[in-house]
Amino acid sequence: MPQIERQTAEEKAGRPFLVLSHCLPHGMPTWMLISHNAFEWLTTPGRVTMLGEVDGNRMRRIYTDGRTRPEDPDVTLHGYSIGHWEGDVLMVDTTAIAPQAYVATSEAVGIPNNGDMHIVERLYLAKPNVLHDDLEITAPKVLTAPWKTTRIFRRYPDRHYEIIEGECEQEDLVPGKDQYGNDIFVSHPQNPDGSVSTK
Repeated sequence: MPQIERQTAEEKAGRPFLVLSHCLPHGMPTWMLISHNAFEWLTTPGRVTMLGEVDGNRMRRIYTDGRTRPEDPDVTLHGYSIGHWEGDVLMVDTTAIAPQAYVATSEAVGIPNNGDMHIVERLYLAKPNVLHDDLEITAPKVLTAPWKTTRIFRRYPDRHYEIIEGECEQEDLVPGKDQYGNDIFVSHPQNPDGSVSTK
C-alpha cells in the first residue's frame, strides 16, 4: 500500500507522520494494536470496561449482558462492542466505528479505515499475567483481505501504577479528507483573530 510505504519511509527518515494527534481517542482497532500504553481491565456484571492512558478519553466498553447490536447505532471512534465468554476466552465483536478511526501499526504508520470496518477479537490469558488479543480486522475500503494479528499485554503484579489522564492541546476539529481521499478530522476554519469560523 503506497500510503503505508510512504509513512514507513518518512518514519525511518526521522519525519514521522503523527497518526495519533489532535487529542482524539485512539479508537479501534488502534486502541489494541499499539500496546505500549498501560490500561486497566474492569469486569462488572454485564460489561467489561477498559480504561487507559494517553489521550484523556481512553475508555472502551464491551457489553456482555447478552444484548445484540443496535440496528442503527451512532458511529464512534471506539465503535460498539458486544462480547460473550467462551470458557476463559472473551469473544468480542465490534462495529459502528467512525471512518476516521485509524488502522495503525505504530504512532507514525496507519490509515483511516474509511468506513464499514468490522473487528472480531479473542481475549484470553495465554499464561498467568500475559493477555493475548487475537484480532481479525475487516476494513474493505482500505484492506484487500481481513488482517489477522495478535497483540500481547503483560501484567506486572509486583509493580503498582495508577492510570493517569493524558494532556494535549485541544483543537477544534471537523470531518474532512486528506490528499488521498481518506476520512480524517481537520482543523475547524478560523477567523483572522483566531476565533472559530461559523462559515
